[in-house]
Amino acid sequence: MNRLRFDCVDARANRYAAVPGLTLRLRITETTGQPVEAIALRCQLRIEPHRRRYTADEAQRLIDLFGDTGRWAETLKPVSWATLPIMVPGFTGSTTVDLDVPCSYDLEIASTKYFNALEDGVIPLLLLFSGTVFGSHEGRLRVQQVPWSNEASFALPVSVWRETVDLHFPNSAWLRVRRDTMDALQRFRSHHAFATWDETLTAMLASDGTKDT
Repeated sequence: MNRLRFDCVDARANRYAAVPGLTLRLRITETTGQPVEAIALRCQLRIEPHRRRYTADEAQRLIDLFGDTGRWAETLKPVSWATLPIMVPGFTGSTTVDLDVPCSYDLEIASTKYFNALEDGVIPLLLLFSGTVFGSHEGRLRVQQVPWSNEASFALPVSVWRETVDLHFPNSAWLRVRRDTMDALQRFRSHHAFATWDETLTAMLASDGTKDT
């Protein structure tokens, strides 16, 4: 039986992706010396927010997710990010593969809210692995499952996520609104002949008296 160990050894922004995405570098080690023909692997990415400290400004921005800091002992729970498949070619000993991770900038998604709230440091991740390992024994195909106990921790630099998003949306943010709200915003913009949505929202904030001075 194959025995596998998984490690995440690096992360980088995917500069050539059509949509925002980053790449995690995985190292897979077979510890018994038996060859692996292939692995149909699934990787669940989970954020573990209790594994880092937060500045006062970061804590303020995380209220929507976790509430006031006085409740964090109860509310600072793991946040699911993504579950991704990857096909690992055959190897003996160890191999490295790239796991491409799409990154949404939709601020209604919990993981994006969390990333966007952080100023610096790292994003504590837990990678949980499952799937099917294909091997051979005495000329016969052998199939076994990747145990759910296989996991790896990784400290993803916040700077990598920022770079990933800025490659597509530099100095920008996205908000999702209802269609009727969008229609009202469009009427307001057209009535005042604003050239951009940024000008439109800035004017609305100023008229409401809530824009910072």
